[in-house]
Amino acid sequence: MNLFRLLQARASAGKPVRVALIGAGKFGSMFLAQVPHTPGLEVPIIVDIDRDRAREACRTVGWSSERIAATVFTDDGARAIAGGAMDVVVEATGNPAVGIRHARAAIGAGKHIVMVNVEADVLAGPLLAEEARKAGVVYSLAYGDQPALTAEMVDWARATGFRVVAAGKGTKYLPAYHDVTPDGVWQHYGLTAGEAQSAGMYPQMFNSFLDGTKSAIEMAAIANACALDVPADGLLFPPCGVDDLPHIMRPRSRGGVLDRAGLVEVVSSLERDGRPVFRDLRWGVYVVLEAPNDYAADCFRQYGLKTDASGRYAAMYKPYHLIGLELNISVLSAALRGEPTGQASGFRGDVAAVAKRNLRAGEMLDGEGGYTVWGKLVPAAASLKAGALPIGLAHRLKLKHDVAHGAVVHWSDVEFDAGNETVKVRKAMEASFAAQH
Repeated sequence: MNLFRLLQARASAGKPVRVALIGAGKFGSMFLAQVPHTPGLEVPIIVDIDRDRAREACRTVGWSSERIAATVFTDDGARAIAGGAMDVVVEATGNPAVGIRHARAAIGAGKHIVMVNVEADVLAGPLLAEEARKAGVVYSLAYGDQPALTAEMVDWARATGFRVVAAGKGTKYLPAYHDVTPDGVWQHYGLTAGEAQSAGMYPQMFNSFLDGTKSAIEMAAIANACALDVPADGLLFPPCGVDDLPHIMRPRSRGGVLDRAGLVEVVSSLERDGRPVFRDLRWGVYVVLEAPNDYAADCFRQYGLKTDASGRYAAMYKPYHLIGLELNISVLSAALRGEPTGQASGFRGDVAAVAKRNLRAGEMLDGEGGYTVWGKLVPAAASLKAGALPIGLAHRLKLKHDVAHGAVVHWSDVEFDAGNETVKVRKAMEASFAAQH
């Protein structure tokens, strides 16, 4: 509750928190929209492969011509990270390989790194976080995105003495969405292709939200940051409104849908027949907690919490998340407190590439939200044992074998360069954390 006070002190001392933003897409633009209204926070350098687009993003969010003129726009992330008196690097490209490269460069340069790029975090976050701790800098999930917001709620629950039964987020889900490709994505959002394009919405990225990949990635990030487990056979996506969270998101032995307590899970805003869930949590996050004793359970009832029939399980939730508009919390927490807003501490969840259709040898995989594969959440131990190909590496890899619709793609099914830097980082992460399993 002291970030604003600490920031005011920095501003008064003439020592603003300086940020290098890498990636001026939708998330980055939302962050940039808040910068002129946050005295003591500056973004003197913006990195994007399209510098003109980045300038236009600044104009779109209301930056003055003077502020734009005083900002350096570049497409060279490595140089931007290495130079300048930056406090924090924000990595918002969404590309796993690029994100890992930028994160390691920031850590090597002694700068805090806020990883909006959750795709990169799930691919190698446990290793990157360990490297950052050894270097004395902060590696952090991005506040405003659902993983960091969920991690905050889990921390609150545990710090107040409650057992966390389940934690996660809501989304719009039907089983058929796993096979949707970028060609059919906008109808599910109620948009035309033209409307989406004018809003700066990229079809493959938004399809990764729809086809289950993004949910799997975010739940893996939460599991790895909060020492929670993942469902044995992937996310269930049970239809569930906020009033029913304590009933549905509890162990099966208690009448719920979970295999056991202590899991991440995503709830759907749609019933399986497509009807909307009453009081859905499509845009929010939640934690289900258990009263540790009869007195606490009585307090739940006395203070109006919605509980299950036993009165022992209750839920807290946040109905919305504001994406990049809230990113300042991570930036300031790293720069002013030296603390992350969520950080991988282990390797518990992984996201395996699964075929969207019958794939043939010789075809090229096209990554998250594409035409060939979607990402399924799996326990890290099971992923390592099976040799599953992480979704974050399923980019421009050629298949050596046919893969049936719905089957997991394995390392042995693809041609890959063992000397590729991203592959090497991932393999190093697997080796480093395999002992956990």
